[in-house]
Amino acid sequence: MSQTMRPPVRSKRLEIRATPDQKKLFERAAQIRGTSVTDFAVSKLQEAAREIIQEAESFRLREEDRKVFFHALTNPPEPNEYAKAAVARYKKQVRD
Repeated sequence: MSQTMRPPVRSKRLEIRATPDQKKLFERAAQIRGTSVTDFAVSKLQEAAREIIQEAESFRLREEDRKVFFHALTNPPEPNEYAKAAVARYKKQVRD
């Protein structure tokens, strides 16, 4: 016996106000997609919301990366032994 997954139950109501022209536009788009206006609206709102959230989180991460990078530039760590040896080799090659 196979189990089928049921779509989540929509238990919350969301109301919007639209102009008559907007409503006709939404109804036409939903008709073209072969879906109800509700399903069309929920689908498109969900898609837009995810995109906006992803964009905002990506920007926030870029801002944090910028801060880390700037801090590293303005507060560089002390060179380790490997870095000191590399500088010494370079200076020797430039002199010779």
